[in-house]
Amino acid sequence: MDEQAPRLSSFFLLPPGLVFVGILLFIGLLNRQQPLIVLSLLVLGTAGCAKLWARLCGSRLASRTAVDRSRLFPGEPLALTLEVGNRSVLPVALQVATPIGGFLHPSGASAASGEAGLLWYQTVEFRWMLTASHRGVFRLGGHRCTAGDLFGFFDSTRTADDALEVVVYPRIVPTARFPLPRRDFFGIPGAESPIRDPIYILGTRDYQPGRPAKHIHWKATARHHRLQEKLFEPTEQEKILLAVDVEGFARLGAAQDFERTLEAVASVAVRLDREGCAVGLIANGVAEGRKGSVVAIGRHPQQLPTLLEALARLRMEPAVPLLEAVRAGNHLPWGISCVCFSAENGGGTASFLEYFGRRHVPAILFVTRPGVGAVPANARPLEAILLEEPAA
Repeated sequence: MDEQAPRLSSFFLLPPGLVFVGILLFIGLLNRQQPLIVLSLLVLGTAGCAKLWARLCGSRLASRTAVDRSRLFPGEPLALTLEVGNRSVLPVALQVATPIGGFLHPSGASAASGEAGLLWYQTVEFRWMLTASHRGVFRLGGHRCTAGDLFGFFDSTRTADDALEVVVYPRIVPTARFPLPRRDFFGIPGAESPIRDPIYILGTRDYQPGRPAKHIHWKATARHHRLQEKLFEPTEQEKILLAVDVEGFARLGAAQDFERTLEAVASVAVRLDREGCAVGLIANGVAEGRKGSVVAIGRHPQQLPTLLEALARLRMEPAVPLLEAVRAGNHLPWGISCVCFSAENGGGTASFLEYFGRRHVPAILFVTRPGVGAVPANARPLEAILLEEPAA
């Protein structure tokens, strides 16, 4: 069962039953039948006290929802905890249920539920172990608490609005290595390169006299109360822009191909980050809870989590053409290469690649349906880099 079955009240505690008991009380008073009067008053008093009991207990419950992590991958466990406290002097019978959309419960239920009896000022903790089923952004919580008297006559229900946002990244799958398109004007730059690339900021240090003033880090200077300059890494890393054209997937209704593509993008991003490349992302889809799906090219500890979260929030719903998304911001620093992912070869993807060609930005295209549209020379099927068979 997904939820506990509601408790059934006695006939004498329902409105028709209470009216009937009231009639019996009136008859008992008219005929001076003391046993009938006592019984009627006992039933009415019990019903009134139980109703008041349930209402007071329901208004004096305090609850808090928590998770042990808010970012995870599909298949990883998540501990959902619900703490409920009774802030009244009356004992209470408690039932709780919270939706778990996007997660799997060991019992297969669509909601995590539980029940307990609480004494005065007692607190109980419910804990469920869930498993992330697929990529996306989910809201856990918004639980429903049903409090009643210990006899089970009446109850009161309230729904909390303390839902927590949990982000499930795309699944990381094995990928084959492929040659990255690149363009080096000065060969392979190294530690002694005359070009100081502003993307690779290793940290800051005290400003050295004679250094260019444009390298001064003004925020760090204000924080340390002395001049600080940016310390750059050797510009030997490649700069890769990962692009996802959502428009083709939405037009073809290829939801499974879309998820498969995002898994490939995430896996390629993880591999490039481990190899020391600076990675960025641009997509033209609607982002869940965000304004856009753009991650500037860079390399720092939070770069990969930020990119994976952008992929997790991406929906198969185009916002603008991919070329328009590129033109809307300055996402093309000098010396980048582009790896584009799309459902097909034509449409907005072709315009996007033509624009990159005019700017002499090397690009490679991976498509899920190579047979659709004219096949450019730099296009490859997505399955060529995926080493794992798609899930049935």
